[in-house]
Amino acid sequence: MTSNVKESFGHSAPPAPAALAAKVRTLAPSMTRSMQRVAEAVAGDPAGCSALTVTGLAELTGTSEATVVRTARLLGYPGYRDLRLALAGLAAQQESGQSPAVTADIAVDDSLADVVAKLAYDEQQTLADTAAGLDTAQLAACVDALLIAHAHADPHLAVTNAVQLRPRDVAIAITHSGTTGDVIEPLRTAFERGATTIAVTGRPDGAVSQYADHLLTTSTARESELRPAAMSSRTSQLLVVDCLFVGVAQRTYETAAPALSASYEALAHRHDPRSGRR
Repeated sequence: MTSNVKESFGHSAPPAPAALAAKVRTLAPSMTRSMQRVAEAVAGDPAGCSALTVTGLAELTGTSEATVVRTARLLGYPGYRDLRLALAGLAAQQESGQSPAVTADIAVDDSLADVVAKLAYDEQQTLADTAAGLDTAQLAACVDALLIAHAHADPHLAVTNAVQLRPRDVAIAITHSGTTGDVIEPLRTAFERGATTIAVTGRPDGAVSQYADHLLTTSTARESELRPAAMSSRTSQLLVVDCLFVGVAQRTYETAAPALSASYEALAHRHDPRSGRR
């Protein structure tokens, strides 16, 4: 995989109000219990929490002021004041009816119609959360670095390929948990070879981040007994991959457009109803 020269992380802007709830859902599982209480409080009652001082929120959640500040920073805000402003913005959106209520989990005795409706809602929410929380500056840096890409499903092949990468190459790892060894090992190898490394993950604090020059965070629908996170995470991962593809196609339009057209034409006969094959 080839690329431009490596770029370092920049300072990301604080998440927009619409991205706050997505950040909480994404990061809460990896927080300490005390930080979870703070995160759950601000996500559950943004209007009420936006009126509280740092001391007030600490008292409400049975935590400390330091925990409140650490939670705000983990969610992407420089300090508690910035988090309060985002909470006020989120509360205003909810009051205007822009934020739908969260649906219930899928039950064993749900009808198929209810299952379809709940899954469709969760998929839409997952995509919206990912889009709201996606750092477009990081995305642009990844697009700038990428040109040609090859996918390796075999972890052994991925490692042997990573060994050959150099500073002008790129390696991308996709892992929702951020802890999958078969994904981390090739990325670590590429990182050690000086290649630009990108991690697409739902857990930005996971082990994979140690070897990532650029992090693209994804969201996931709520995990349940009938639908583990490993399944729902695919939707947000595909969105990020699609964004990368379109971004690269835009950057290389003069060569990408004819190539895409030629590819379509080469396969068109396979979809011709007169051929009897689809």
